Amino acid sequence: MDPIHRGPEEFGHDSNDFADEAGPRRPSRDPLTPDFGQQTPQQVRMVTLVAGDLTLTVNPVDGSEVEPCPPGERPAAPVRRTPEERAARARSATPPVPPGPPVLQLPLLRRDEERERLTRLLARGRSVRLTGPAGSGRTALLDAVAADCADFAPDGVVRLSGHKRTATDLLYALFDAVHDAPLHRPDRALLLETLRSTGAVVVLDDLELGGAALDELLDATPECAFLFAATPETAAPGADSALEEVFLTGLDRATSLDLLRRVVERRLTEEEANWAGDLWFESEGLPLRFVQAGALLRRRDQLHTDATAYDEYGYLENRPAEAPPAPEATEEPEVPLPSLGEGAAPAALLASRLSGAARDTLRFAVALGGEVPHQAHLPALIGDTHADAALGELAGCGLLSPSGSRYRLAAGVLAQLAAAGYEDDAADRARTAAQHYAWWTGHPSVTPERAAAEADAIIAAMGRLVPGEAAGGTSAAVLLARSAAPAFAAGLLWGAWERALRIGQEAGRLAGEVAEEAYFHHELGVLALCTGHPDRARAELETAISMRGALADKSGAVAGRRALALVEDRTAGPATGGDAASPPLGVPAVVPVSMTSAFAETAVVPRQEPVTAPVPAPVPAAGGGKGAARGGPLALIGGARRNLVAAGAGVLLAGVLGTVVTLGLTSSSDPQGGAGTSTEQEVPDDDGIYDEELETGEPADGPPTTGAPSESASASASVTPSATGSESGPAVPPPSATSSAPGTPSSPGSPSSPRATESSVKPTSASPTPTKTATSPTPTETETEPPSPTETDTPDPDDPGTKPGTPEQASGSSTTVSGSPSET
Repeated sequence: MDPIHRGPEEFGHDSNDFADEAGPRRPSRDPLTPDFGQQTPQQVRMVTLVAGDLTLTVNPVDGSEVEPCPPGERPAAPVRRTPEERAARARSATPPVPPGPPVLQLPLLRRDEERERLTRLLARGRSVRLTGPAGSGRTALLDAVAADCADFAPDGVVRLSGHKRTATDLLYALFDAVHDAPLHRPDRALLLETLRSTGAVVVLDDLELGGAALDELLDATPECAFLFAATPETAAPGADSALEEVFLTGLDRATSLDLLRRVVERRLTEEEANWAGDLWFESEGLPLRFVQAGALLRRRDQLHTDATAYDEYGYLENRPAEAPPAPEATEEPEVPLPSLGEGAAPAALLASRLSGAARDTLRFAVALGGEVPHQAHLPALIGDTHADAALGELAGCGLLSPSGSRYRLAAGVLAQLAAAGYEDDAADRARTAAQHYAWWTGHPSVTPERAAAEADAIIAAMGRLVPGEAAGGTSAAVLLARSAAPAFAAGLLWGAWERALRIGQEAGRLAGEVAEEAYFHHELGVLALCTGHPDRARAELETAISMRGALADKSGAVAGRRALALVEDRTAGPATGGDAASPPLGVPAVVPVSMTSAFAETAVVPRQEPVTAPVPAPVPAAGGGKGAARGGPLALIGGARRNLVAAGAGVLLAGVLGTVVTLGLTSSSDPQGGAGTSTEQEVPDDDGIYDEELETGEPADGPPTTGAPSESASASASVTPSATGSESGPAVPPPSATSSAPGTPSSPGSPSSPRATESSVKPTSASPTPTKTATSPTPTETETEPPSPTETDTPDPDDPGTKPGTPEQASGSSTTVSGSPSET
C-alpha cells in the first residue's frame, strides 16, 4: 500500500481509479486540535433568582437586570428541610478531611462541668454566650454540646460561623439551613416572619457581634436557643440582653500534661515533664499550646530515629548488589528540647520542619490574612501535584483551626509567621491567588455554591491588592471582583457580594478603568434596590449611567436606565431626590417666569439644574408698620390673589381706567417707545424708601405731588413680584407715585422732579407700562414712618438695576391690555 495515497494498487488500478469505482471517498477525521479562528464563544453564566417581589437576572457582561416579579411566577412559601436533608447539609458544611495520614482525634479533657451546664441551659431554651481566650478549646466544646442537643428542638441543631458575618448574613444563613428555597431570597418582612416560627438550637462559633446587632439577632428568632462562642475582645451584649455568660479558662497542670502525652503518644521523660510544666505556667494552660508542643516533640523524635533501626528485620538485606554498604550506626548528638520561647510561639519552628509545599501553603495563608485556600486549589497555586497533602501536615501540627467549611490559621500563628519573614512576598502571592481565583470563578463548570464557599479567601486576595502594593495589583483585583461578584450574587451570599463590589469599585478607580468602575456602581445600585435602599440605589445608578454615557456604552446605559426607572416607580419620587414638583429624568424643567422677562425665550433649563418653585412670603397682618415685609402687603400677594385684586379694581373703577388709557395714548408721541410704554423703571433701595411710598402714596423726600393720586395708588396695587423674584433677588416695588407718563405735564404746585428729566433720556423698555388703577388705601398704608433725612430717591444712572429691560424690572411688572389685567 502506498503510504501517501493510502489506496490499493492491485491489478494496475491506482487509488484514484479505485475511488471512482468504489464510490465517494470517506471523509477525513476531525482535527485533533480545534480551529482557533472559528471557536464557539464561551457561554455567559446568567442566573435568574427572586429577591422579595423582584426578579433579578445576574448578567456578568452589562450588569444585572431587575424587574418586578409577575404574580404568577413568584416562588412558593419556603419548605422546611427534613432531618435527613439537614444532616446531609451539616456534613457538607464541615471542613474536608485533609489527604494523607489521618489527623489524631483528641478527646475533650476536663470539660464535663462546662458541658453539662451548657446542655442544661439550652434544654431550658436559654441562650448562652461562651467566652474564652483564643486557643482555649471553644470549638471542641461546641462540637460536644451540639451532639448532646441533637433532639432538643424540632428543627434540630444548626452550626454557623460568625467569622466576618453581620447580623443580616447570619439571619439569612439560618433561614437557608432550616428552609429549602432554591434561588429565592425573601425580603426582610418574609424573612422575619419565617424565622419567628423557627425552633432550633443554633451553635455559632467565632462570634464577632455585640450590642445592638446581637440583640437584633436574638429578637428576630424568639423560638431559637443560641450557643455563642466568642473571645473576651468581642463586644459585650446589650444591658437588657437575656444571655447567660459562661467563661472558659485554661486546663490545670495535670490535664495539660495528660494532653501532651496523648499528642506525643508515649510517656514523657522527666526533662520533658519539667519543660511542659514551665510551658503550662507561660501559656496559662491553653490546650492549643500543648497540641503544638506535642508536634514539636514528635519532630524531635523523628530526628532521633536511627537509619538502621529496621536492619534486624531484614529491611536492608534486599538492597541491590551494586548499592553501597549500609552505614554503620553512629552515635548522634542529643537534640535539645525547644526553649520556652519556642514552645510558647512554635509556629516558625514547626514550619521549618515541614515540607516545601506546606511552607508555601503557609506563605499563601499569610498573604491572604490567615485564610487557607481549599486543598483543591493548592496544586495550581503551588505548582505541585501533591500539594494537597500539605493541609494534613499543617492540621496535624496544630497550625490550622476549622472555620465553617474551611480552615484558617490557628490563633497567634499569623503574627508568628509574619515575624519570621513569611510575609515578605505577600503581594506577589496575593496577585497569584487573585489570578487563579479569577479564572476559577469565571469558569462555567464552577457552581455559585462552590464559589461562595471560597468567598473569604477570594475577598482577602482582593483586599490585599487594592492599595496597589505591586505593579498590576489593582488590575488583578478588578478582574477578580468582576468574575467573583456575579457568582456571589447567584450563590445568595450577598454580604460577600457587597464587599466584592466595593473593593472592585475602589480598585477600578485606582487603576483608571472607568468601564469597570461603572459596572460596579451599577451592581451596587441593583443590590441597594433589592435590599430596600432606594436612595442609595438612585445615587449609584445615576453615577453608573453618567459614566457609561461618557463611554458611549449604550447597552450598559440602557440597563442602568431600566433599573433607575424601577427605582422611581417604587419610590414615586424624582430622579434626583428633589421635591415632588420636579419632572422625571430626561424631561426638561420649565421655570415659571414672567412673559415680559428677558429670559422668557430661555425658560427651559436642563434637568441637571432643577429649579424649585419659590415659597410665597406670608402676608403681614393689618397695621403692621415697621415690622411689615419689604414692598408692602400688596407686593407680597401671590399670582391668583394678584389677578383677583387687579380684576376687582378694574371692574369697580372703569371710569378711572378710561382716563388712564387716554393718558397712555397721549404718550405715544415718544419716538423710542410704543403706545402705553413706560420709560421709567426704578429699583428699590436697601433703606426701604419705596416701602413708605407704597404705604403713604407719596415720596419719602417731600410732600405729595398734585398729580393724579388715583394713578399712583393704582400703580401700587397692580405691580407685584413675579415668580422669578426669589431667584434673581428681592422683589421690585412699584414705581413711585410721582412718576407720570411721557408727555404729561406735571402739576404746577409740585417742583420739577429730576426723575422726570432723567427718564426722558433713558432707552425705552420692551415691557409695556403697568396699568395704574386707583384703589382705596388700607389701614396698613396709613401707618407710616417718617423718612430719614439722609435718604434720597434719585436713581443712579450708572446702576444696572435702574436700566429698563433687566430681569429684575421685568419680573416686577405686569401688563394690562384694553383695560383688563393679564396673568403673569
